Amino acid sequence: MSGHSKWATTKHKKAANDAKRGKLFARLIKNIEVAARTGGGDPAGNPTLYDAIQKAKKNSVPSDNIDRAVKRGSGDGADAVNYESITYEGYASGGVAVLIECLTDNRNRAASEVRVALTRNGGTLADPGSVSYLFSRTGVVEVPKADGLEEEDVFMAAIEAGAEEIEDMDDVWEITCGPSDVVAVRTALQEAGIDYNSAEVQFLPSMKVEVDKEGALKVMKVLDALDDLDDVQEVYSNVDIPDAVMAEFEGEE
Repeated sequence: MSGHSKWATTKHKKAANDAKRGKLFARLIKNIEVAARTGGGDPAGNPTLYDAIQKAKKNSVPSDNIDRAVKRGSGDGADAVNYESITYEGYASGGVAVLIECLTDNRNRAASEVRVALTRNGGTLADPGSVSYLFSRTGVVEVPKADGLEEEDVFMAAIEAGAEEIEDMDDVWEITCGPSDVVAVRTALQEAGIDYNSAEVQFLPSMKVEVDKEGALKVMKVLDALDDLDDVQEVYSNVDIPDAVMAEFEGEE
């Protein structure tokens, strides 16, 4: 899941078990297939595909899997599947807004599973447009921290390409920019010799809903249930879990 929060970062660190890893691989492969189908199978001429491949490599997806995904997406594979992109809107408990991005080959299945995951865990499915206005499409480029690399150096390398802000997210920096500036920011970093983990457009909340520990547990139950669905690619929310509450969770591990 995403959402530009420390919870997303913490959850990412915990997602190293085999089941989560397999699900992550499947999502990254889907992204590659869709990017290749939409813009062609040549990464040099398809920045979206280039970045999808880069993200897959950073997450240790085998090269053979990546190559097959590109072929399937560009029509060379015999087992190609047409995925449809659908965004659902909903609420977790406490009025926390949730955006759910799906890539599916079965719209009815996706809708049913999203609805069940929400309602069984204290959430509700919302009407189109009732939640999406709380989020804005934003370019996000993730840069891993490295010896000798300073936050200011990273930001200065990307600012002329459209970088707007940089945020410290523990082991990475996240640069935000306009959705149309993602490729330019990523390219500027590469030209400056700075490595990056991912460059993509996400939905970031314009306002957040702060929760206490009990509220956080209820919201995380909903987000985890959605994140476990095969058709779900990304889950965004406007939950704000204070540092003190996060510290409590980390102390219980």
